[in-house]
Amino acid sequence: MGTTGEPSYQVARRQLPSRLWLAIGAALLCLAASVFSVTATAAPKELGTVDWLRDYAAATERSVAEGKPIFVLFQEVPGCQTCVSFGQEVLSHPLVVEAIEDEFIPVAIYNNGRGSDRATLSRFNEPSWNNPVVRLTDSAGVDLIPRKAGVWKTGEIVDRMIRSLEVAGRTVPAYLEPLSAELSPAAVERATFSMHCYWEGEACLGALPGLLSSRTGHLGGREVVELRFDPSMVQYVDILREARERGCTDGVFAHGNQQLVLAREVFGPQARLAEGRAAEASGRNQKFHLKRSGVRSLDGLTPAQATRVNHAVWAKKAPDPWISPRQRTTLSY
Repeated sequence: MGTTGEPSYQVARRQLPSRLWLAIGAALLCLAASVFSVTATAAPKELGTVDWLRDYAAATERSVAEGKPIFVLFQEVPGCQTCVSFGQEVLSHPLVVEAIEDEFIPVAIYNNGRGSDRATLSRFNEPSWNNPVVRLTDSAGVDLIPRKAGVWKTGEIVDRMIRSLEVAGRTVPAYLEPLSAELSPAAVERATFSMHCYWEGEACLGALPGLLSSRTGHLGGREVVELRFDPSMVQYVDILREARERGCTDGVFAHGNQQLVLAREVFGPQARLAEGRAAEASGRNQKFHLKRSGVRSLDGLTPAQATRVNHAVWAKKAPDPWISPRQRTTLSY
C-alpha cells in the first residue's frame, strides 16, 4: 500500500506519465548535447581536411623545434563560395594535404576572427573578410617566396610549396614535382598508338616523360593506347621515337596533318590519320597490370601516377619515385 492508502500499482500508474516525460526530456537533452558536440568539433569546410593549428605562436614554436617552414592560411570562416571551394578542392586533395602536414607546420588564421586571429592579421598586414591567402614563411615569419593573392588553383599552390621548400633548403618530396606538372600542364596533346595488345602497350609506354595520363581503347579496328602529354616537357616526335624503339607498337594514329608528317617520318606507312578519338575500353582493361597486382587503393592515385605505377608493376620495378609515403601504405603487390 502507498502512504495515501492507495494500492502501490495505482500509485505507479498515476505517476507513469510524469516519469515518461522526464525520461523523454532527458533523452532529448542528451541528443542535443551530442549534436552540438559533433557540430562544435567538426572542421569548417573552408579548411578542407588538413589538421590545422589555430595559434600562430604555437606554429612558430613547432617550426623552430622541427625545422619546418610554416604554411599560413588566411581564410574567411564561414566564408564565400571561393573560400569553400578552396577548402573542398585544394585543401582536400590527398597529396596536397599530405605535403602540407608532413613538410610544413600548418596554421589557419580566420581573417574575420578576433583575438589572436586579429593580432596575426595585423602582424602580416592581411585584410579582414578577404578571400583565401596562403603565406609560406620561416619560423621568424619571413616570407620564403613573395606573397601572392588570388592563388586558388591546386597546381599553383603545389608549385609555391615546392619553391618555398627549395628556398628553405628542404628536400622536395619526389611526388610533388610530377604532381605540379600534372595539375598545371603548359598545354595538353595526344598521341595514339596501335598494337596487338593494349594491356602490354599501355604498360610499356607508361614511363615516358611528360605523360599526364593514358587510356586503352579501340580505333580503326585496332587495339590502341592514347597518351596525353605536356608538349613543354616532351615533344611528339620524341614520343614517337621512344615508342618505336621500345617495340611495343606497330603503328600510330595521327591527330591532324602536323602529327601525320612527323609520324610518317618515324613509322612510315604504319602512320595514318585518325578519324576521331578512340572508343574507350572497359574498366577492367585500363591499367591492367596495376589492377592485377593487388593494389588496394587505386582510386588514391592521380592519372599520371596510375600510368607510371602500372608501368613499374609490369617492369617489376619499385613504384616509389611516383608515390607518396602515405600512398605506399595502401599499395600491396
